[in-house]
Amino acid sequence: MEGKTPGDVRNALLAALEASAPDHGIDIVDVEVVGSTKARTVRVRIDHVDEEADGITLEEVSAQTGWISELLDELDPLEGSYLLEVSSPGLARPLRRIRDFERFAGERVSLKTRATEGRRKYTGLLKGYEDGKVLVSCDEGDFAFGIDEIESCAIKPTFDEGSRKNGKKSSSAGKR
Repeated sequence: MEGKTPGDVRNALLAALEASAPDHGIDIVDVEVVGSTKARTVRVRIDHVDEEADGITLEEVSAQTGWISELLDELDPLEGSYLLEVSSPGLARPLRRIRDFERFAGERVSLKTRATEGRRKYTGLLKGYEDGKVLVSCDEGDFAFGIDEIESCAIKPTFDEGSRKNGKKSSSAGKR
């Protein structure tokens, strides 16, 4: 994949990983290629295919890392060495597919568009996906974006005040 942009590399990795993920019973949430040419990192976020399942555990991430690493070795995506990070999507889960925008309707999100003029960043309540558009309600009003207009979107975790009592997290912190 020499001579490709980080975006090209990301898209190629994403396609290859998404093609293999069903055989391993997981979902590829996102792939990122970050860092300088001499210190690249490939981040792969995974989760359960079953949307009703609890979050993926550290043991499950560890078990899935082997085939992901082997696939990346076969693809040889970057010139030189790189660090592979495989993790859960975390609380600030990236959203990129139609099903993500449908599944996480009702969550607060931070969305960045590809716009070259005017406003690019929006924070508000994800209303879902309708008529080919991602719907977000902000203090300034309601906005609709095509998937191709969105550069990035992630859940913006909110924590209840008092979510920590006596150093222990209460069950309402970060609850969806």
